[in-house]
Amino acid sequence: MTTFYHSTRSDSETVTSKQAILAGIAPDGGLYVSDDAVRNKLDLRAVCQEGYHQIARRVLGTLLPDFTEQEVASCVEAAYADNFDTPAVTPLSPLGTDWLLELYHGPTCAFKDVALQMLPRLMSVARKGEGRNVMIVTATSGDTGKAALAGFAGVPGTGVTVFYPDGKVSDVQHLQMVTQTGDNVAVCGIKGTFDDAQTQVKRIFADRDLAGRLAAQNVMLSSANSINVGRLVPQVTYYFSAYAQLVRTGAIVIGDEVDFCVPTGNFGDVLAGYYAKLLGLPVGKLVVASNSNKVLTDFLTTGTYDRRRDFVKTISPSMDILVSSNLERMLYYLTDGDCEAVATYMADLAQKGCYTISKDLLAKLRQTFDCGFATDDETRQTIRDTWEKDHVLIDTHTAVARHVLGRFAPEGRRRVCLSTASPYKFSADVLAALGTDVSGLDGFACMDRLQALTGVAAPAQLSGLRDAPVLHADVCDMDGMTAFVEGSCNRIFA
Repeated sequence: MTTFYHSTRSDSETVTSKQAILAGIAPDGGLYVSDDAVRNKLDLRAVCQEGYHQIARRVLGTLLPDFTEQEVASCVEAAYADNFDTPAVTPLSPLGTDWLLELYHGPTCAFKDVALQMLPRLMSVARKGEGRNVMIVTATSGDTGKAALAGFAGVPGTGVTVFYPDGKVSDVQHLQMVTQTGDNVAVCGIKGTFDDAQTQVKRIFADRDLAGRLAAQNVMLSSANSINVGRLVPQVTYYFSAYAQLVRTGAIVIGDEVDFCVPTGNFGDVLAGYYAKLLGLPVGKLVVASNSNKVLTDFLTTGTYDRRRDFVKTISPSMDILVSSNLERMLYYLTDGDCEAVATYMADLAQKGCYTISKDLLAKLRQTFDCGFATDDETRQTIRDTWEKDHVLIDTHTAVARHVLGRFAPEGRRRVCLSTASPYKFSADVLAALGTDVSGLDGFACMDRLQALTGVAAPAQLSGLRDAPVLHADVCDMDGMTAFVEGSCNRIFA
């Protein structure tokens, strides 16, 4: 059986999941969704007896059904066999009376690795017989960029171009990107915010003249952001894995509901939890945790999404986002597949900067989602409290989630807090939160002091950056991004 995908804004044209992964984004600017794939339910009892690789094969086989079992199995083995420092891939550990889902055991120490070690494999399978070279173009608020670079570096027939907001990522995040090796990679800072970069990347995908020029060179564009369904689907696995680990520890029995609190900016990570719920995972609440750029908190509280506000630079930079692209997929499912309504919301957002859903839709949304936000001061205090009371070192994004989760009284369900990055990606802010004066210290001095203070070892892939040469020094205005992409294609695929 072939399960088709179509745009959130129109169901008139359908594609297979392989075609959706290669395209990244629909021609009309919408995101690819499937009506049939999410109606299937996984065998929860079987899932709870399986390890990460087996669960991943179940999830991918369900949501990407035009990949054969053998193709899925080979992708899973290549993505997770040797690239994570634990066989569990995303282990679960106690955090006070709650649980911490550790998503930072991959090569770049961030949750994006779970998907971006998988996406290049899926894309390589999908492009067999296609014949065209693929240029991955992505905007990053900090973590996606390095994970995409690490995932696609050296992959035959592909290139990867990453744009990041210059001066608005952590020192370690910046170095992870600008020291990336590989003949098929390109990195450029932009003078603006992540939202600026993301908006321009979407325009690049919609640029038919550019597409025509690249097609003449046998090149097509695709995305590594979570707007790409091949990036989103692998993230569903760790929700099922967390549940299975809870069952095996005896914390729950099969059928018990579990709450998940997710630090999120672009809504992709928490949307993966909603997909898990659609596939039969007993999810109680999905708590959306935001920093001071609390556009999602306000939306989930009032029903109005309004990006017309000041951008706040925070100590949790991967969440410094005002346009949460993956919310568009949630709107599609919320409206029971009303493409016209979704297209109207997105047009209003583009033209007016805001849109409002009905009270009935908001009530329906709140049946599954709750929300809250943390200021930088609250984030710092949570880092300190978590270390002093629980002896667990967490990063600035995980701390946002833990603070928000702490605002809610447990409702008789086990609660899992998603930990999205190693604290050593944000050494200066974590060290400062623990009471150390970091003025005059660079990122590596902070890393060394944090390690000495806590006894928690810094990951080698981060501490080793201090000796890596800077290979990418480009910075451009938004207007220069299209030319940078085209130039990268000419260089990589010449």
